[in-house]
Amino acid sequence: MNRLFSISAVRQIVRMASAEAVKRMESRAAAAEQLIAILRAQINEIRVVSESKPTFEQEMASLRKENSALKGQIEEWKAKLTTVESEHGVPQVNSPANANGREKDAQTPTTPAAVAVGNQTKEGEASKSTPAEKSGKKKGGKGGGGGGGGDKKDDGPVDVGRLDMRVGLITTAKKHPDADSLYIEEIDVGEEKPRQVISGLVKFVPIEEMQNRKAIILCNLKPSKMRGIVSEAMVMCASTPERVEILMPPEGSKPGDVVTVEGFERNPDAQLNPKKKIFETCAPDLKVDGNGVAVYKGAPWAVNGKPCKAASLTGVQVK
Repeated sequence: MNRLFSISAVRQIVRMASAEAVKRMESRAAAAEQLIAILRAQINEIRVVSESKPTFEQEMASLRKENSALKGQIEEWKAKLTTVESEHGVPQVNSPANANGREKDAQTPTTPAAVAVGNQTKEGEASKSTPAEKSGKKKGGKGGGGGGGGDKKDDGPVDVGRLDMRVGLITTAKKHPDADSLYIEEIDVGEEKPRQVISGLVKFVPIEEMQNRKAIILCNLKPSKMRGIVSEAMVMCASTPERVEILMPPEGSKPGDVVTVEGFERNPDAQLNPKKKIFETCAPDLKVDGNGVAVYKGAPWAVNGKPCKAASLTGVQVK
């Protein structure tokens, strides 16, 4: 009897031990399944990230595309900058890399208001070339009725006396067909035919005020094309970034009357040599004083002994 009890007890213990082992195995299996699920999820995430990440070749292609787009934007802004600078008289240097092919003069004077160029023919001379001119020799001119320069000057003082400034009558003005800020003017400066002049005055002077008015004209700058049209002189203006006024010759003056400056002999070059930068040297001292009178180093500009003035601006540069 005791033996039977013992066997029964053993069997009970075995069953209990087996049940406990089964539970532990089931628990471990559940944990393993959870771990497998976590690993599968991580593997899937890695696969998704790997598939979405661009290859080296794709990155290079994307960078090349962005680089090409940036180059296009740079060229576009360069073209816009060139246009704005040209409209405001900033010199543009021709280069083989210049794709727009537009002709610009590297020595065009810098001015925010008046785009200007110089005299193509010597003052007072006929348009026909003489044998001396054909052989490369230049004749002296009369200087527009007031002592103009003859041969090109390579020495002598560089001052306002080298500038050929005269009274001009703007007979007509119209807008440049290819530049919204530019006028094309016909100006009588006392020669056989009027000069064609391009000026950046559209934003400052209404077109009605550009008709049949007198002005001070710089006549011996080198001619230059501005947006495809030749300009042959420069309208002198009192200038600030916000306002520009055309300088006024005195009452009673007529086209061709010369501008003189006391203390500086008027002996203008027939045409200023851009390499000598004569105008650029004089420009900082061309001003309107506190009384509205145009001056050079404090000495007033005069026509027939009377001063040239700005309408209302004082203490500003002349450009």
